[in-house]
Amino acid sequence: MKQLTILAALLAAVLSAVPVRSQEISQRTVIKSVTVGQEGGKMLTCKDINGSKVRPSMKRYSWTETSELTDKPAFPKPGKAPVLPKSDNPEVTYGKVPSRNEFGISQGWFPSPDGALLAVYRVDETQVGSFPHLHINYRAGQLENIKYPMNGMDSEHVALCVCDTLGNIRCTLDVSDFTDERYLAGVSWTPDSRMLLVQVLDRSQHHMHMNLYDATDGSFIRTLLEEHNEAWVEPKCGVSFVNGSELFIYTTDNRDGYRQLYLCDLEGGIRRLTPCSADVSYLTNDGNYIYYTSAEVSPVENHLFRIRLQRTNGKRKPMLLSKLKFGKPEQLTDGSGWHSVSMSPDLSHFIDSWSAVDVPGKAVLRSADGKLEKELATAAVPLSSCLPVTVEMGTVPSADPQYQNYYRMVKPADFDPSRKYPLIVYVYGGPHSQMVNDRWLANIRYWELLMAQKGYVLYIQDNRGTQNRGAEFEKAINRRCGELESADQMEGLKQLIAEGWVDEARIGVVGWSYGGFMTITLATRYPDTFKVAVAGGPVIDWKWYEVMYGERYMDTPETNPEGFAATSLVDKAPLLKARLLVCQGMVDPTVLPINSLSFMQSCVEHNVLPDYYPYPRSQHNVIGPWREHLYLKITDYFDNWL
Repeated sequence: MKQLTILAALLAAVLSAVPVRSQEISQRTVIKSVTVGQEGGKMLTCKDINGSKVRPSMKRYSWTETSELTDKPAFPKPGKAPVLPKSDNPEVTYGKVPSRNEFGISQGWFPSPDGALLAVYRVDETQVGSFPHLHINYRAGQLENIKYPMNGMDSEHVALCVCDTLGNIRCTLDVSDFTDERYLAGVSWTPDSRMLLVQVLDRSQHHMHMNLYDATDGSFIRTLLEEHNEAWVEPKCGVSFVNGSELFIYTTDNRDGYRQLYLCDLEGGIRRLTPCSADVSYLTNDGNYIYYTSAEVSPVENHLFRIRLQRTNGKRKPMLLSKLKFGKPEQLTDGSGWHSVSMSPDLSHFIDSWSAVDVPGKAVLRSADGKLEKELATAAVPLSSCLPVTVEMGTVPSADPQYQNYYRMVKPADFDPSRKYPLIVYVYGGPHSQMVNDRWLANIRYWELLMAQKGYVLYIQDNRGTQNRGAEFEKAINRRCGELESADQMEGLKQLIAEGWVDEARIGVVGWSYGGFMTITLATRYPDTFKVAVAGGPVIDWKWYEVMYGERYMDTPETNPEGFAATSLVDKAPLLKARLLVCQGMVDPTVLPINSLSFMQSCVEHNVLPDYYPYPRSQHNVIGPWREHLYLKITDYFDNWL
C-alpha cells in the first residue's frame, strides 16, 4: 500500500510537470518603478551586501519615559531577572518559552500589573524525542542532543503556574481542555491582577477556548469565547485591556475573514471593532481611542488608524460593552508606503517612520490626531555611487485567477525588452511572510541588486499562503503545502515569458527554509522550466518538521497521508533535471539536517547528481561573517551554471 501511495504521488508530480506555456499578452501590471545608481558606478560585492553601508541611513528618534522626543539611542532599562521555580528534572523547565516560539509567544513569564505575581510557563519535554547535532569545534567532535518534537510524534506538556516574586509556586492553573499536549497562548492578566486569560488551543489547532482563571487558586472560572476552523486557528497575541475598564481587545482572523479587532468583556460578550476587509494589528489605546495599523489602503502598505469609543451611559459609570458606540475609523498617516509608528508614552504624539519603493526613508512627528507637526529626518541613499539598477513593484494574477499577487522585479537599468535575459526567481512563499511591499525598493534583498548589476533579472513574488491578504488567501494551502504556492509562482513566470525577453533556456530559482522547500518543489514539478536551483535549509518532508508549525498547515502523516505523499520531496529526486545546489547549516535546530541528507540519499539511490554544501557550524541561517561566503557560493553557482 505504501508503494502504491508513493507511485501515485510520483505520477501526480510527473503529470503536473508541464513546462511554462507562452501566452500572447502579459497580464503583469507595474505599480511603481525606480532606478538607483549611476552610469560608471561601482559594482557591488558580496562583502558590500553583507554590511550596512548599502542600506539607507537616517537619524533615529525615540521617546523618553516622560514623552520627550529625543534623537539619542533608546536603551530600555534592563529589567531585573525574576526568581523562578527550580526543577530537579532537567527535562522540566520553568520560565522557558514553550511551543518553539509559535503563537506569538516570546517570553516564559508574565508579571501581574501590580508586580506581586508572575504567571510562569512550566514546560515538560520528557516525552519529546531528541536529535543529535555534531559540533566540530572539539578535537574529537561532540554530539549535542536537542529536543525536537516532530510532526505526529510526542510533544511537550505545558502548564501555567502562578508564583510570587521569590519563585514560590502559589498555584497551577486548572486547565483541562483537550489533551495534555494542548497549547497555552495569549496569556494576559486582568488589570486588577486577580485573574488570567489564556487562549487554550488543542494540538490539532482546530479548536480554541479563551478561558478565565482565578490567579489565587488557579481555578477555572469560565470560557469567554471559542474558535473553530477546519483549516487552523492560530492565536498570535494576548488581549489588551481598554484603559480604565474591564473591556479588552481581542485579535482573530477566524470570524470575519480577516485579522480584525474585537471588543470583549469578561462575561463572554464580543463586538467587532474594526469594520474593514483587511488585516489589522492592534497598537495601543488611551481609553478613548483604539490605535491600530491596517492594510485596508493596500495589502502592500501599512497605515495608522484610530477608532473612538463613545460611552452612552455616562462617563462616571463603568464602561459597558453594550453601552458603547464606535466612531468612524480615522486614517492618521498619509503618503503611499509602509509606515512604522512609535507612540509617545502619554499617547499625545507619534513618530511616523516610513519608506516606499521610491522613497528611501522619512521620519515625521505627528500629533495623536495625525496632524503633521515637524519633519524629523530624510534618509540618504548610499547606492547613488553604484552601477544603476531598476526595481519595479506590481501585480500578476494568481493561478486560479481570483487574486492579484504582488511581485518585485530587479533588472539592469539598461534593460532592453527586445533582448533575452537570464531570469532568477527568488522564492519564499510560506506562511507569516510578505516578501513584497511598498518599502524602499519594494523590500529588496541586496543580493538581488548585485545580480542585476551582473546582467540577471530577479523576480520575487508573494503567492497564496502568505500573510496580510486575509484568511482565505492564507489558508488556501491547508494540508497541501507547496502546491498552490508553486502554481502561483509559475503563473507569474508565465506573464514574464509572454513579454518575450526571458531566455527560457536560462531560468533559475533560489530560496531558503520554506523557500528551499519551494525551490526543490518547483525544480521537480517543473523540471523542463528550471536550469539551475539553489535551496538553503530546505524542508524535504513535513514529517521531519516540528509539531507546532508543521501540524498547523499539514496535519499529521496519519490524518493526511495523501497530502504528505504529494508534497514530500524524497521520492521526487528522479524528476530533477536542474543543476541543484543544497546548502545546509549542520547544527540547524529549525530545519534539521535529516531533511536535506535524506534528499541527498534519494539522489544517490537514483543516480541524480546535485551538489551539497554544508556549513558545519551554522544554524538555520548562515549569519555574521560567514554569510559573505554564502553569498559568494550562491553567486558563483549561478555564474557557472546559468
